[in-house]
Amino acid sequence: MAELAPQTAVWRSHGRTRRSTRTVRVRTSAVVVAAVLLAVLVVPPLADLDQQAVDLSMKLRPPSLAHPFGTDDVGRDLLLRCVYGLRVSLLVGLVAALAATFIGTAVGAAAAAFGGWTDRVVMRLVDTFSSVPHLLLGIFIVAMFRPGVWPVIVSVALTHWLSTARIVRSEVLSLRSRPYIDAAVSGGASRWRVAVRHLLPGVLPQAGLAAVLMVPHAMWHESALSFLGLGLPTHQASLGNLVQSARSSLLAGDWWPTLFPGLLLIVPTLALAGLAGAWRERINPRRRSELML
Repeated sequence: MAELAPQTAVWRSHGRTRRSTRTVRVRTSAVVVAAVLLAVLVVPPLADLDQQAVDLSMKLRPPSLAHPFGTDDVGRDLLLRCVYGLRVSLLVGLVAALAATFIGTAVGAAAAAFGGWTDRVVMRLVDTFSSVPHLLLGIFIVAMFRPGVWPVIVSVALTHWLSTARIVRSEVLSLRSRPYIDAAVSGGASRWRVAVRHLLPGVLPQAGLAAVLMVPHAMWHESALSFLGLGLPTHQASLGNLVQSARSSLLAGDWWPTLFPGLLLIVPTLALAGLAGAWRERINPRRRSELML
Protein backbone atom coordinates (compact mmCIF):
# COMPACT_ATOMS: atom_id res chain seq x y z
CA MET A 1 0.00 0.00 0.00
CA ALA A 2 1.55 3.24 -1.17
CA GLU A 3 2.43 5.72 1.53
CA LEU A 4 0.62 8.99 1.18
CA ALA A 5 2.80 12.08 0.86
CA PRO A 6 2.36 14.52 3.74
CA GLN A 7 0.31 17.54 2.85
CA THR A 8 2.03 20.88 3.24
CA ALA A 9 0.28 24.11 4.03
CA VAL A 10 0.14 26.50 1.12
CA TRP A 11 0.16 30.24 1.86
CA ARG A 12 -2.14 31.95 -0.56
CA SER A 13 -2.07 35.70 -0.63
CA HIS A 14 -5.08 37.57 -1.87
CA GLY A 15 -3.06 40.74 -2.36
CA ARG A 16 -3.21 40.62 -6.16
CA THR A 17 -7.00 40.21 -6.18
CA ARG A 18 -7.42 43.06 -3.73
CA ARG A 19 -5.04 45.27 -5.71
CA SER A 20 -7.07 44.57 -8.84
CA THR A 21 -10.34 45.35 -7.06
CA ARG A 22 -8.92 48.56 -5.63
CA THR A 23 -7.64 49.62 -9.05
CA VAL A 24 -11.06 49.07 -10.62
CA ARG A 25 -12.72 50.99 -7.80
CA VAL A 26 -10.33 53.93 -8.11
CA ARG A 27 -10.63 54.11 -11.90
CA THR A 28 -14.41 53.90 -11.77
CA SER A 29 -14.53 56.63 -9.13
CA ALA A 30 -12.20 58.82 -11.17
CA VAL A 31 -14.34 58.37 -14.30
CA VAL A 32 -17.52 59.26 -12.38
CA VAL A 33 -15.94 62.37 -10.83
CA ALA A 34 -14.57 63.46 -14.22
CA ALA A 35 -17.98 62.96 -15.84
CA VAL A 36 -19.68 64.98 -13.10
CA LEU A 37 -17.19 67.85 -13.42
CA LEU A 38 -17.50 67.79 -17.20
CA ALA A 39 -21.29 67.88 -16.98
CA VAL A 40 -21.49 70.82 -14.57
CA LEU A 41 -18.87 72.80 -16.51
CA VAL A 42 -19.91 72.08 -20.10
CA VAL A 43 -23.65 71.37 -20.16
CA PRO A 44 -25.01 74.72 -18.82
CA PRO A 45 -23.05 76.93 -21.29
CA LEU A 46 -23.78 74.65 -24.26
CA ALA A 47 -27.43 73.83 -23.54
CA ASP A 48 -29.76 76.05 -25.54
CA LEU A 49 -32.49 75.76 -22.90
CA ASP A 50 -33.69 77.82 -19.98
CA GLN A 51 -33.78 75.68 -16.85
CA GLN A 52 -36.47 78.00 -15.42
CA ALA A 53 -38.72 77.83 -18.51
CA VAL A 54 -42.23 76.69 -17.54
CA ASP A 55 -44.39 74.67 -19.94
CA LEU A 56 -47.51 73.32 -18.25
CA SER A 57 -48.39 71.29 -21.33
CA MET A 58 -45.28 69.15 -20.62
CA LYS A 59 -46.08 68.69 -16.93
CA LEU A 60 -44.71 65.48 -15.36
CA ARG A 61 -43.75 63.71 -18.58
CA PRO A 62 -41.86 60.45 -17.98
CA PRO A 63 -38.28 59.99 -19.28
CA SER A 64 -38.04 60.01 -23.07
CA LEU A 65 -35.56 60.83 -25.83
CA ALA A 66 -36.54 64.50 -25.74
CA HIS A 67 -36.29 64.62 -21.94
CA PRO A 68 -34.03 61.79 -20.67
CA PHE A 69 -34.87 62.55 -17.01
CA GLY A 70 -38.46 63.54 -17.72
CA THR A 71 -40.06 66.84 -16.66
CA ASP A 72 -41.09 68.23 -13.28
CA ASP A 73 -44.45 69.44 -12.01
CA VAL A 74 -44.36 72.65 -14.09
CA GLY A 75 -42.92 71.16 -17.29
CA ARG A 76 -39.24 72.05 -16.83
CA ASP A 77 -36.59 69.70 -18.22
CA LEU A 78 -35.39 67.64 -15.26
CA LEU A 79 -32.00 66.74 -16.74
CA LEU A 80 -31.02 70.39 -17.08
CA ARG A 81 -32.40 71.18 -13.65
CA CYS A 82 -30.41 68.29 -12.13
CA VAL A 83 -27.19 69.49 -13.78
CA TYR A 84 -27.72 73.02 -12.47
CA GLY A 85 -28.62 71.63 -9.06
CA LEU A 86 -25.51 69.46 -8.98
CA ARG A 87 -23.47 72.48 -9.99
CA VAL A 88 -24.78 74.53 -7.06
CA SER A 89 -24.41 71.66 -4.58
CA LEU A 90 -20.82 71.01 -5.69
CA LEU A 91 -19.99 74.71 -5.35
CA VAL A 92 -21.39 74.79 -1.84
CA GLY A 93 -19.60 71.56 -0.93
CA LEU A 94 -16.20 72.61 -2.31
CA VAL A 95 -16.15 76.11 -0.79
CA ALA A 96 -17.52 74.96 2.56
CA ALA A 97 -15.05 72.04 2.71
CA LEU A 98 -12.08 74.32 1.97
CA ALA A 99 -13.21 76.87 4.56
CA ALA A 100 -13.83 74.20 7.21
CA THR A 101 -10.47 72.57 6.48
CA PHE A 102 -8.67 75.93 6.81
CA ILE A 103 -10.36 76.65 10.14
CA GLY A 104 -9.76 73.15 11.48
CA THR A 105 -6.11 73.11 10.38
CA ALA A 106 -5.41 76.49 11.98
CA VAL A 107 -7.13 75.59 15.26
CA GLY A 108 -5.61 72.10 15.51
CA ALA A 109 -2.09 73.26 14.63
CA ALA A 110 -2.26 76.16 17.09
CA ALA A 111 -3.49 73.91 19.91
CA ALA A 112 -0.70 71.38 19.35
CA ALA A 113 2.01 74.00 18.80
CA PHE A 114 1.32 76.05 21.94
CA GLY A 115 0.35 73.11 24.14
CA GLY A 116 -0.32 73.49 27.86
CA TRP A 117 -3.44 75.33 28.94
CA THR A 118 -4.03 76.64 25.40
CA ASP A 119 -4.31 73.08 24.10
CA ARG A 120 -6.65 72.08 26.91
CA VAL A 121 -8.94 75.10 26.47
CA VAL A 122 -9.12 74.75 22.68
CA MET A 123 -9.87 71.02 22.78
CA ARG A 124 -12.56 71.50 25.45
CA LEU A 125 -14.19 74.05 23.14
CA VAL A 126 -13.99 71.52 20.31
CA ASP A 127 -15.64 68.90 22.53
CA THR A 128 -18.36 71.38 23.48
CA PHE A 129 -19.20 72.19 19.86
CA SER A 130 -19.07 68.49 18.97
CA SER A 131 -21.74 67.71 21.54
CA VAL A 132 -24.27 69.77 19.53
CA PRO A 133 -25.67 67.97 16.43
CA HIS A 134 -24.33 69.46 13.20
CA LEU A 135 -27.73 69.81 11.58
CA LEU A 136 -29.26 71.54 14.61
CA LEU A 137 -26.39 74.02 14.82
CA GLY A 138 -26.54 74.56 11.05
CA ILE A 139 -30.27 75.31 11.23
CA PHE A 140 -29.59 77.86 13.97
CA ILE A 141 -26.94 79.60 11.82
CA VAL A 142 -28.89 79.76 8.54
CA ALA A 143 -32.02 80.94 10.39
CA MET A 144 -30.23 84.23 11.10
CA PHE A 145 -29.85 85.04 7.39
CA ARG A 146 -31.96 85.13 4.26
CA PRO A 147 -31.95 81.94 2.19
CA GLY A 148 -28.95 81.90 -0.12
CA VAL A 149 -25.71 80.19 -1.06
CA TRP A 150 -23.39 82.02 1.33
CA PRO A 151 -25.41 81.41 4.52
CA VAL A 152 -25.36 77.69 3.72
CA ILE A 153 -21.60 77.78 3.08
CA VAL A 154 -21.00 79.62 6.37
CA SER A 155 -23.24 77.17 8.20
CA VAL A 156 -21.44 74.10 6.84
CA ALA A 157 -17.98 75.60 7.38
CA LEU A 158 -18.67 76.57 11.00
CA THR A 159 -20.06 73.15 11.90
CA HIS A 160 -17.61 70.82 10.11
CA TRP A 161 -14.12 71.96 11.14
CA LEU A 162 -14.08 70.02 14.41
CA SER A 163 -12.92 66.64 13.08
CA THR A 164 -10.18 68.31 11.01
CA ALA A 165 -8.93 70.13 14.11
CA ARG A 166 -8.63 66.84 15.99
CA ILE A 167 -6.82 65.13 13.10
CA VAL A 168 -4.36 67.99 12.60
CA ARG A 169 -3.68 68.29 16.33
CA SER A 170 -2.85 64.59 16.68
CA GLU A 171 -0.65 64.72 13.57
CA VAL A 172 1.29 67.76 14.83
CA LEU A 173 1.79 66.13 18.23
CA SER A 174 3.13 63.04 16.47
CA LEU A 175 5.48 65.09 14.31
CA ARG A 176 6.82 67.06 17.28
CA SER A 177 8.26 63.87 18.75
CA ARG A 178 10.25 62.99 15.61
CA PRO A 179 14.08 63.16 15.83
CA TYR A 180 14.46 65.58 12.93
CA ILE A 181 12.26 68.11 14.74
CA ASP A 182 14.56 67.90 17.79
CA ALA A 183 17.56 68.27 15.50
CA ALA A 184 16.07 71.38 13.87
CA VAL A 185 15.34 72.97 17.25
CA SER A 186 18.81 72.08 18.55
CA GLY A 187 20.33 73.63 15.43
CA GLY A 188 18.77 76.99 16.28
CA ALA A 189 15.74 76.95 14.00
CA SER A 190 12.97 79.28 15.11
CA ARG A 191 9.48 78.03 15.95
CA TRP A 192 8.10 79.65 12.78
CA ARG A 193 10.73 77.95 10.61
CA VAL A 194 10.08 74.56 12.19
CA ALA A 195 6.33 74.98 11.67
CA VAL A 196 6.64 76.05 8.01
CA ARG A 197 9.46 73.76 6.88
CA HIS A 198 8.67 70.59 8.84
CA LEU A 199 5.27 70.53 10.52
CA LEU A 200 3.13 72.05 7.76
CA PRO A 201 4.28 69.67 4.97
CA GLY A 202 3.58 66.71 7.25
CA VAL A 203 0.06 67.93 8.04
CA LEU A 204 -1.05 68.91 4.53
CA PRO A 205 -1.77 65.35 3.27
CA GLN A 206 -4.08 64.64 6.20
CA ALA A 207 -5.76 68.04 5.86
CA GLY A 208 -6.24 67.50 2.12
CA LEU A 209 -7.79 64.08 2.75
CA ALA A 210 -10.14 65.63 5.32
CA ALA A 211 -11.18 68.26 2.76
CA VAL A 212 -11.96 65.63 0.11
CA LEU A 213 -14.02 63.59 2.57
CA MET A 214 -15.84 66.73 3.67
CA VAL A 215 -17.08 67.69 0.19
CA PRO A 216 -19.80 64.98 -0.05
CA HIS A 217 -20.67 65.54 3.60
CA ALA A 218 -21.18 69.25 2.90
CA MET A 219 -23.31 68.40 -0.15
CA TRP A 220 -25.57 66.22 2.00
CA HIS A 221 -25.75 68.96 4.63
CA GLU A 222 -26.79 71.53 2.03
CA SER A 223 -29.39 69.13 0.63
CA ALA A 224 -30.81 68.54 4.11
CA LEU A 225 -31.10 72.27 4.81
CA SER A 226 -32.69 72.92 1.41
CA PHE A 227 -35.06 69.98 1.90
CA LEU A 228 -36.20 71.57 5.17
CA GLY A 229 -36.74 74.90 3.39
CA LEU A 230 -33.87 76.64 5.23
CA GLY A 231 -31.12 76.48 2.64
CA LEU A 232 -31.24 77.89 -0.86
CA PRO A 233 -34.28 79.77 -2.22
CA THR A 234 -36.92 77.44 -3.63
CA HIS A 235 -36.61 78.88 -7.14
CA GLN A 236 -32.87 78.12 -7.28
CA ALA A 237 -31.99 74.64 -8.49
CA SER A 238 -30.11 72.48 -6.00
CA LEU A 239 -30.34 68.78 -5.33
CA GLY A 240 -32.04 69.38 -1.99
CA ASN A 241 -34.60 71.73 -3.53
CA LEU A 242 -35.30 69.28 -6.35
CA VAL A 243 -35.97 66.43 -3.93
CA GLN A 244 -38.08 68.68 -1.72
CA SER A 245 -40.23 69.90 -4.62
CA ALA A 246 -40.77 66.32 -5.86
CA ARG A 247 -42.40 65.02 -2.67
CA SER A 248 -45.95 65.55 -3.91
CA SER A 249 -45.11 63.98 -7.27
CA LEU A 250 -43.73 60.89 -5.54
CA LEU A 251 -46.92 60.45 -3.55
CA ALA A 252 -48.85 60.62 -6.83
CA GLY A 253 -46.74 57.79 -8.31
CA ASP A 254 -44.35 59.89 -10.42
CA TRP A 255 -40.96 58.47 -9.44
CA TRP A 256 -38.53 60.25 -11.79
CA PRO A 257 -38.53 63.75 -10.16
CA THR A 258 -37.19 62.13 -6.97
CA LEU A 259 -35.02 59.32 -8.38
CA PHE A 260 -32.65 61.29 -10.61
CA PRO A 261 -31.75 64.10 -8.15
CA GLY A 262 -31.24 61.42 -5.50
CA LEU A 263 -28.90 59.46 -7.78
CA LEU A 264 -26.91 62.59 -8.62
CA LEU A 265 -26.46 63.10 -4.90
CA ILE A 266 -25.51 59.50 -4.07
CA VAL A 267 -23.26 58.55 -7.02
CA PRO A 268 -20.77 61.48 -6.77
CA THR A 269 -20.63 60.90 -3.00
CA LEU A 270 -19.61 57.27 -3.47
CA ALA A 271 -17.09 58.24 -6.17
CA LEU A 272 -15.42 60.84 -3.94
CA ALA A 273 -15.37 58.34 -1.07
CA GLY A 274 -13.63 55.82 -3.34
CA LEU A 275 -10.93 58.33 -4.32
CA ALA A 276 -10.49 59.40 -0.70
CA GLY A 277 -10.05 55.76 0.36
CA ALA A 278 -7.29 55.28 -2.19
CA TRP A 279 -5.62 58.48 -0.99
CA ARG A 280 -5.80 57.31 2.63
CA GLU A 281 -4.12 54.02 1.72
CA ARG A 282 -1.37 55.90 -0.13
CA ILE A 283 -0.50 58.27 2.71
CA ASN A 284 -0.69 55.45 5.27
CA PRO A 285 1.53 52.62 3.94
CA ARG A 286 1.22 50.55 7.14
CA ARG A 287 -2.56 50.36 6.81
CA ARG A 288 -2.20 49.52 3.13
CA SER A 289 0.21 46.65 3.85
CA GLU A 290 -2.15 45.27 6.49
CA LEU A 291 -5.03 45.31 4.00
CA MET A 292 -2.91 43.39 1.48
CA LEU A 293 -2.44 40.36 3.74
